[in-house]
Amino acid sequence: MEIMEALKRALQEWVIPELDRLHEENAGVQAGLAGITKRLDDINLHLADQSRRIDETNKRIDKVHDDLLARIDETNKRIDETNKRIDRVHDDLLARIDETNKRVDKVHDDLLQRLDETNRRIDKVQDDLIQRFDQTHLRIDGVRDELAAQVGEINRRLDRLYEVIVRREEHTLLDQRVANLERELAEIKLRIAA
Repeated sequence: MEIMEALKRALQEWVIPELDRLHEENAGVQAGLAGITKRLDDINLHLADQSRRIDETNKRIDKVHDDLLARIDETNKRIDETNKRIDRVHDDLLARIDETNKRVDKVHDDLLQRLDETNRRIDKVQDDLIQRFDQTHLRIDGVRDELAAQVGEINRRLDRLYEVIVRREEHTLLDQRVANLERELAEIKLRIAA
């Protein structure tokens, strides 16, 4: 019996405290399960509310869909009417374009005749101007030859005057005056040539 007593004591010392600890842990697990169950109930309520909202949204979408289909049908009818009007305008525009093209062709022919007449008149004026330019050039050549002869005579007289009057100290001044006269003569020649 002592073995039984020792076994009973050993069980009471080791197993019973473990069983008490297991009972406490089990109570904690039960409390956690109760919280989880409450949260699951809240989630289920929330899901039910979301499901109801989704159903309402689907009904609204169906209504909008039906409304859009009706509007699309109405829009298609308006597009068909617009296409018919566009076809009528297109035909009218083609007729007007054909009429305008005929008028443009007529104006084109008239302008060509006028341009030909203007070209003939320009050619006549050009010939007249060429004759006048030739006459003007002949007169300019005559004036140039006459002026060249006069310049030559002036140069000869200046040379004689230079020989007679010029003293050595006045030579520099006279060279400047001759250079000025030659420059003025060149300018006169350029004006005549232009």
